[in-house]
Order: sequence, then C-alpha cells, then structure tokens
Amino acid sequence: MLNRRNFIAAGGAALAFAGLQRACAEPMPADAGTLVPDPEGLFDLPPRFSYRVVSREGATMADGLLVPGRFDGMGAFAGAGGRTVLVRNHELWAHDTETAFGPDDRLLSDAVRAKMFGRDERVAQGGTSTVVIGPDGRVEREFLSLAGTLRNCAGGTTPWGSWLTCEEPKVGRTDKLLDGHGWVFEVPSSSRALVDAVPLKALGRFNHEAAAVDRRTGVVYLTEDRKDGLFYRLLPNARGELAKGGRLQAMAVEGTPDSANRDRAWTMGAARRVRWIDMTDVESPGDDLRLQGHAAGGTRFVRGEGLAETADGSIYFTCTEGGAVGKGQVFHYRPSRFEGRGDERRAPGVVTLFAEPDDRSVIDMPDNLCVAPFGGLVVCEDGGEAKDANYLRLLDAKGRIRTIGRNAHPKQAELAGSCFSPDGRTLFVNIYAPGHTLAITGPWETLRA
Repeated sequence: MLNRRNFIAAGGAALAFAGLQRACAEPMPADAGTLVPDPEGLFDLPPRFSYRVVSREGATMADGLLVPGRFDGMGAFAGAGGRTVLVRNHELWAHDTETAFGPDDRLLSDAVRAKMFGRDERVAQGGTSTVVIGPDGRVEREFLSLAGTLRNCAGGTTPWGSWLTCEEPKVGRTDKLLDGHGWVFEVPSSSRALVDAVPLKALGRFNHEAAAVDRRTGVVYLTEDRKDGLFYRLLPNARGELAKGGRLQAMAVEGTPDSANRDRAWTMGAARRVRWIDMTDVESPGDDLRLQGHAAGGTRFVRGEGLAETADGSIYFTCTEGGAVGKGQVFHYRPSRFEGRGDERRAPGVVTLFAEPDDRSVIDMPDNLCVAPFGGLVVCEDGGEAKDANYLRLLDAKGRIRTIGRNAHPKQAELAGSCFSPDGRTLFVNIYAPGHTLAITGPWETLRA
C-alpha cells in the first residue's frame, strides 16, 4: 500500500494504480467544500485542522538580518531536545528587493559577504534560512544559513542531516544559465550560523530543481526544471561525502525519448525499464548538459520538479507541465536492487506513470511533494497566474485525490516546501509570496489510506 515504508506493495499495486487512473482520467471537482474558510484570509483547512504562522517574510532574525522573501523548498530535521529544525530556500533573483540585507543592502556585513558564493551580492540574492522550533512549537531562533546563491528553488534532505539546496538560474528569453550559477550546495541542519557556500560540482551545473538521497545506497537523484530537462542520478565516490565527487548519469526510459505523453501511449500504472547514461563535462560551461544527454538517448522530462524518497528507496517525482494536457505528471521510480553497482542489466530499475490529471480541478501543475506518515503523497500546486487557487492535495493508495488545504491569500502564489516534522504530527508548508511558513496540525489519522 501507499505509505512511508513501502509505497506500492506488490499485491496492492494494480488496485492503487487502477484507482488513480480512474480518479485522474475522470473530471472531478476539487473538494474545496470540505475546507473551512480562514477568517484571516490566509489558508483554508478541513474541519478540526488548524495552522500557525511560524515565519514571515521581512521579520528580523536572530542575526539581525531580515527573513528573505520567495519561500520555496524546505526540509525538516530532528534537533536536540525534541526540537524541529527547518532549512528553507529563498528563490530570489538578481537585484531582488526581498532580501535578508534590507534596502540598499544596509544590513550586509563583511562577515556575510565573505561567506557568499561568488562574493557578488548584487547578482545573487538567494540562499537559505534556518528556523529552530522548540518542543512547545515556538520559534527559538531564525537566521540566514546560506547566502550568495541564486534562485534556490527546491532541494532535498540527506540521511546525514543536511539540506541540499539547488539553484535554478535559467534567465531571460535566451533560456541560458546565469554565468557562474546552477549548482547544488549543502547546508547542515546542525549549523547555527551562516555556512560557506561551496558548490557540489559533481552534481552537475544545470537548471536544478530538487534532490533526493537513497538512504540505503547514498545515490542522489536530481530533477531539472526545463521543458526538455533530464532526470539524473549521482553515484557518489563516498557515501555521505558529496564533496568527494562521483559519477553523474541521466535516465533513459525504454522506448521513451520523451515522457510528455502527448499521444497518451503511456498509460497510468504501466512500468517501463530504464538504463543510465554516463554524463561528461558535467560542469557544463555551455549550459548543454541536457543536450548531451538527449544525444546519448536520455529521456526528456517536462519540467521535472519535486522529489520524495521512501524508506525502501523508491522515488516519486513530479513534472509540472508534463502530460497530454500539460497539467502535470507524477512518476514513480523503483531502483534496481543492483542500483549503482554496475550490474543493473540483470534487473533494471523501472519507472511508472503514477498519476496524470486530465483536469486541473484534480491536480494542477504538481510541484513540491513529500511522503505523508499516515500514507500517501502530499503535493503542492503551482497552477500559475490564471488559476483561481493553489491547493495542497493528497494522493493515496486507493486512488483518492483529496484536498487538504488552499492558499486563500489574494496574491494566490504557489505552495511549496511541504514536509512533516520528525514525529509526523505537524505538516510544514510555505506560501511562496508573500512568504509565510505554516505549521499545520490536526487529526491526520482521518486521512489514513
């Protein structure tokens, strides 16, 4: 069944996929009627659920800087004494005004500048902030933990307690990466101050979105947010020490040069075998890594975004504009039992089309996602400016697609950064802009698959 330990058990796979296929193929209205309108006009939730705001853009942090804007991907970690530590991305562009440094960079010190990647605050305003939440739910400390990076979009947690924050610096109509950016950086959740911004260059230079680490093997999976992007993995030279490099590869799905599924030939629940292609020149000064992969047989994925890893090593990932109607897809990758050991041809990994909506009222442009401790996937929507609302959805093993939250703020920005506290009782989620981090609690057992 679809749960944290084993998302799709062999005996229940057909039933789960059949249910999802019915749910996604048939038009069905979002169950917004089950949500209670928020009198504060910020976030609607089901009855008996509630939220509290644990962080707001522009507030003063413990280090004297301001909470930067554009809240995006986020990870939750177990801290000392029952604390929860959130490490959160800020998808800030060059010359963005919603920075930690205040108007005219008046709060930028030499000490901060020395730790910034590229040392040019005028170009790279992005980074991460860390929020330490006590066992009583109160914020104990908040501070800037990475600076000088650009458009930190999503990322992923590691089994060794750090956050991999990914740059997504595609710029302008030229569709090129901004010079010097396009890397993954590592931020330990145990850090209590700004860390040095050191790019993990073995993970490649491209328009990164998210990362996920298989805790059994140490293999790192990566999505690329481009309409002709690839799905990557890094076979590390040393598990848990990504700075020591490794081998970057791209996924090739059997008989599938393009996963967009415009011809609907890939039916939901159908699994296809994969192979992995070695990448060269991974630092890609010409911004052509995906083109190398295409030429070698790598499968195109349409705007790969969120990643979620399960305890058995399975990976779920979203393609925000994939699918026959361009409203998004969710894929499931089951690694080979020989993953990364050189003999995967004996039993290849397989990728399955898990969900593909035909109607935006079901799921509209799925983005960040996480595994729910009570079973299923919590998916954040990024429906774009034309959408009247962005929802938080739950995909469960019985084919049900439920609404568990709605951004009620008039700006109607995307939702991002969904993650559960280590004890599974609190769901944290970000409203992208104006930036809010919410802590949601309630009777999660009522949503059990």
